[in-house]
Amino acid sequence: QVQLVESGGGLVQAGGSLRLSCVASGTIASFNSMGWYRQAPGKQRDLVARFTSGGSINYADSVRGRFTISTDYAKNTVYLQMNSLKPEDTAVYYCNAVYIGRYYWGQGTTVTVSS
Repeated sequence: QVQLVESGGGLVQAGGSLRLSCVASGTIASFNSMGWYRQAPGKQRDLVARFTSGGSINYADSVRGRFTISTDYAKNTVYLQMNSLKPEDTAVYYCNAVYIGRYYWGQGTTVTVSS
């Protein structure tokens, strides 16, 4: 069983920055993948950024160049640095981990970007 706890959401003006954190209960180096998804009201949950055990990093086209995912293996933590935020980035952001074929989700943290 993997538990994920997110933090760092909040209200920010357009053009601002936020950093999200996700602490995992397991050893993230053993995960198949770990990253961030987001879900805006009335929309499906979509990938924002993730890294895989193979060493690749994937970004959604809408955030590439503005968001950066990073990890601290010693702290079993993954971060999402979000710069140049736009109102369309407003959503609940969920941390995700895939471990032995199972998907695990955090409780979500809300990011609101005002125009």
